[in-house]
Amino acid sequence: MSGAYLRPRCATTALLHRLAPRTLRGRLSLVALISAALLMLVLTVAFNAAAQHRLQHQADDELRTRAAAVATTVDTSGTTVRVLETSHDELLDANVWIYADRRLLEEPPNAGTVTRVADALAGRGGQRCVSADVHGPFRLCSQPMPGDRSDATVVTALDLSPYRSSADTLLLGSFVLDAVLLACTYALTRLAVGRALRPVRTMTDQATQWSAVASEERFGQRRHPAELARLGTSLDAILDRIRTILRHERQLTGELSHELRTPLSRIIAELDWWQTRPRTADQTQAAHKVIADAAESMRTICDTLLDDARGGTVTAPGSVEVLSTLRRLTQSLDVPGHLTVTVDGPPLVAGVPPALLERIVSPLLANACRYAHSTVAVRACSDPAGLGVEVIDNGPGVPPSFAGQLFEPGRRAEPCDGHGGAGLGLPLARRLARSAGGEVTYDPGHTPGARFVVGLPAG
Repeated sequence: MSGAYLRPRCATTALLHRLAPRTLRGRLSLVALISAALLMLVLTVAFNAAAQHRLQHQADDELRTRAAAVATTVDTSGTTVRVLETSHDELLDANVWIYADRRLLEEPPNAGTVTRVADALAGRGGQRCVSADVHGPFRLCSQPMPGDRSDATVVTALDLSPYRSSADTLLLGSFVLDAVLLACTYALTRLAVGRALRPVRTMTDQATQWSAVASEERFGQRRHPAELARLGTSLDAILDRIRTILRHERQLTGELSHELRTPLSRIIAELDWWQTRPRTADQTQAAHKVIADAAESMRTICDTLLDDARGGTVTAPGSVEVLSTLRRLTQSLDVPGHLTVTVDGPPLVAGVPPALLERIVSPLLANACRYAHSTVAVRACSDPAGLGVEVIDNGPGVPPSFAGQLFEPGRRAEPCDGHGGAGLGLPLARRLARSAGGEVTYDPGHTPGARFVVGLPAG
């Protein structure tokens, strides 16, 4: 039973949802139309009720005035009530009844059923008015006459058809006026709402365009009303977040490309070397081992960078023996033949995962091998706040004018120096170190060459 009752309700609700306007402009116009219709309905009912009451009051005043005029033609000073005949009293006697001791003395011709209503009204005594529908609407009022004979009464009647016609005309005019006002209200509301929402559409189109081209334009730079200013502030915040997301995506893409270049080069080199001429089984196995290590390194790089981009597990608890990890890292690098890379220091344990330590030190070591003249030194050392890893080379060093921009993404001191790179390695190393509670710094006082220090928490 309840399911059968709910189905029509659900169907009605779905129908109302389909019929409801789709746009905010249409909905606001509909709300304004309904509100205006309710208000005009209340005002129309109240106005017509007041008008009908006023017309009835005018009719009663006219009846009493006629009764007072008729009373001047009735003599109540004697023992009997006498009706004085006057010339040209046909209009005065129309719809007039005169009673004495509840006895009808005079009535209008062809009164018919109205006389019975007048008899009942005179019998009740006093000054009263009633409405009756006898072959048409009538209003009757009884008026006691002054004098010694207090039981003499004049009853006057008035045809209300003209009053009813005026009331009906007034009601029809009210409905026509209401319809015109509602049409004007709906049209003006749509026009006003459309003009009010035009800046919103413009701002929406601008926000879509600016987000697509990563523009620096913002709505806060323009003057808007208070409501649109708040909307502009929200859109500015959304545009800033979109820009940040796009920048992070570009940064992640660049970092992945930067970090994956070395292991991918090793895989390509091993395959080229292996395909140049037939190899023994041991040589083939060794090539497979190098390719597998490079592939594993690529997977580790992807996991580390993606976890860092997601704010995930790169800073998860872990520890690593620093010296052995540094030696393994230097062995996996493609070091030019003219360089000597040394790794030394005491056996220390860092409180970071092994993959994270490799990703922090790898860009520093790659830069050192790229710019060093003959030697690169990697040293592990203890530090009051934990431990440190120094990467030192005897290359040309960092120009002093560029030291302040060293860790900015995409910046290089000499873009045309003939060395590869996109300026992403150092910013990546610092960001990963900070995510683990450490830091990467550059020592501007070291000469010759460059000295970078990685500070990490102890394990």
